[in-house]
Amino acid sequence: MILEKKKTFNDFAASKGLRSTRQRDIILDIFLSTHEHISVEELYLKVKSSNPGIGHATVYRTLKLFAEAGLAREILLHDGQTRYEHVVKGEHHDHLVCTGCNSIIEFEDETIEKLQSEIAARHGFLINSHKMEIYGLCANCRR
Repeated sequence: MILEKKKTFNDFAASKGLRSTRQRDIILDIFLSTHEHISVEELYLKVKSSNPGIGHATVYRTLKLFAEAGLAREILLHDGQTRYEHVVKGEHHDHLVCTGCNSIIEFEDETIEKLQSEIAARHGFLINSHKMEIYGLCANCRR
């Protein structure tokens, strides 16, 4: 799967006339090794720990390219912090976002998905994509 994502990105970069760079390859490897919703700053700190020559702006621009290539999805939180998550073909989930600690809980619910499709059909609307983010307090922050 990782090799497929690397090929997807390299094909995307080539289609945009961007040459392959070692820095982008390093950032992609580190991004693909993460399993959380990660901010630019968090990814930069991971990159910097093993590759101090890669700057914050490079990480930022590269994450934007990952999103444009369809490898990452941006999640803009209520506090203005953008986080990125991996995009997996054929997989869909929604988010519960804690406004206290900014934790993100992923969930899937077939009833919600079915209801969205029914509502769209009633209005003659064709859904291309959607995202649901529900904001509130997680169990830890409610204590």
